[in-house]
Amino acid sequence: MIGSLVIVGTGPGKPELMTPATEAVLAKATDLVGYGPYLDRVPPRNGQRRHASDNRVELDRARHALTLAASGRDVVVVSGGDPGVFAMAAAVFEAIEMGDPAWQALDIRVEPGVTAMLAAAAEVGAPLGGDFCAISLSDNLKSWATIERRLKAAAEADFVIALYNPASKARPHQLAQAFDVLRSVKSGATPVLFVRAAGTAEAKVLTTTLAAADASVADMRTLVIVGASTTRTVGRWVYTPRREHGTAS
Repeated sequence: MIGSLVIVGTGPGKPELMTPATEAVLAKATDLVGYGPYLDRVPPRNGQRRHASDNRVELDRARHALTLAASGRDVVVVSGGDPGVFAMAAAVFEAIEMGDPAWQALDIRVEPGVTAMLAAAAEVGAPLGGDFCAISLSDNLKSWATIERRLKAAAEADFVIALYNPASKARPHQLAQAFDVLRSVKSGATPVLFVRAAGTAEAKVLTTTLAAADASVADMRTLVIVGASTTRTVGRWVYTPRREHGTAS
């Protein structure tokens, strides 16, 4: 008997931001696999097994989920936000590529979710209204040199930049370094948004400029959005126009 594996995201926090498709998958699962705090967002169901693990064991978690599915279980791997954005979907497929060839025959799919940058943008208006990119500042799986190169390239291309994983106890200095890289290219007047706990009842927004941005206000629950040259502030709202200046209406 061959089981199934579905990778889901619980959204940014509020239960109503979890998609109905994800709720349906969770209700049918025999086993839930994930980081403990994300599993805590899922209401318990009779007969369902939970397999919680620490935050830095993504590949081990993925292999465990695949092994369960291969044994005939209906497994759901639980991420926060969207599972395909800096989350577990990539870890599962990496485990498949390096693991048992039989895993490739499993019934595997990914359900989309609401990722942090979309929730953060909604708190302030439409800062992602034009072209944008997302960069994680975590150097656990890539070098800081790679992060700096990507930050500079995104700044030179004048993208709005959503910064994931801006700070942690182990990495208290990297957001300040990222701001230094961006200041070498972007205007100091560029809007910067610190959105903490986006998509939850505890959401807080700080709007400032690149010149004044204080990296110490961010933690791992913060999503930082750095505007483009076209990003504007209108009252308490921030948005990036879709139209480039000088183009026809």
